[in-house]
Amino acid sequence: MDFPSGPPVLDRPSTDKVAPSSVPKRRLSVRRRMWDRTRSTATDDGPAHQAGTVLGRVWNSAWPLLVLGNFFWASNIVIGRAILGHVPSVSLSFWRWTCAFFVALLFAWPHLKNDWPVLREHWKIMLALSATGIALFNIVAYIGLSGTTALNVLLLQSSLPLIVTIWAFALFRERPSSWQLAAVMISLAGVAFVAAHGSLEALINQRFYRSDLWIAASVVIYGVYIVLLRRRPPVHPLSFMQVAMGLGTLMVVPFYLWELSRGVTMTNHWQNFVGIGYMAVFPSFISYLLFNRGVQLIGAARAGQSTHLMPIFGSVMACLCLGEELHLYHLIGVILIGAGIILAQLKTPRQ
Repeated sequence: MDFPSGPPVLDRPSTDKVAPSSVPKRRLSVRRRMWDRTRSTATDDGPAHQAGTVLGRVWNSAWPLLVLGNFFWASNIVIGRAILGHVPSVSLSFWRWTCAFFVALLFAWPHLKNDWPVLREHWKIMLALSATGIALFNIVAYIGLSGTTALNVLLLQSSLPLIVTIWAFALFRERPSSWQLAAVMISLAGVAFVAAHGSLEALINQRFYRSDLWIAASVVIYGVYIVLLRRRPPVHPLSFMQVAMGLGTLMVVPFYLWELSRGVTMTNHWQNFVGIGYMAVFPSFISYLLFNRGVQLIGAARAGQSTHLMPIFGSVMACLCLGEELHLYHLIGVILIGAGIILAQLKTPRQ
């Protein structure tokens, strides 16, 4: 969807539609100049035109959209960490995607009516994408986030591009080059270092923190989702996301009912509802639209590199909003993960 560049221009007055042969040339040129001046004043100086022009430029600029989308995704982790404990992990996942489903439905309904036969025909891949991209990924991620810091989550999730490389080989036999394998090993070393909280003894004895292992598992699950996206049905992005959110929410329902049966419920505090509402609108819906538009403008490979902005944004927000502290093992993990990602980008041929 494209934003208009300005309000529609009105037709010229009927007096201007006289045949040129019946009007003197000088009179016609003066009248044309007066019309052009009036039209310029009516369209270029109004606030509606200026707002439309700004939105249109932003909507057609990939990197502002990608930066903003990744900012919202990073804020999702920080806000989730702030309200977890007051909101159980499964409840947070259920209400986030339930609210996001109804928000997106306002925009996706026209496309969904047209694309429903195609989506129904590809129900198997839609189930797989909904399970890995929404249901399982979010439940596992929130379980891990409830017991670790937002900084750890952001750093562990930054290894996602290389996890995708491993799944692409496992599922579609896309053989990575020796450079890519080296990049995977370097980045995974950084992930392991963060998961062990920088303890060499824990690394040697393979003792990792349970919450960080949950986060690593969520990254592995989401890697499957990204690789399987190449098999998604050829429908409008809003139609696809709408059905994926609906199926994913339904898959979360049994876990949510099990959590309620154990007497685990969220507290009735306004901050919890505001947090869930924010997560449903911005990280769940708007970020998807912004990222999708960025992919449309510059391609998936270049747009995917923007996800490395998440640890930067999230680290600043976690330190300012949650009072978390950066440790030496965080910095070492960033260096190792970043070195692996850079190595993979330098040695990967452009698509």
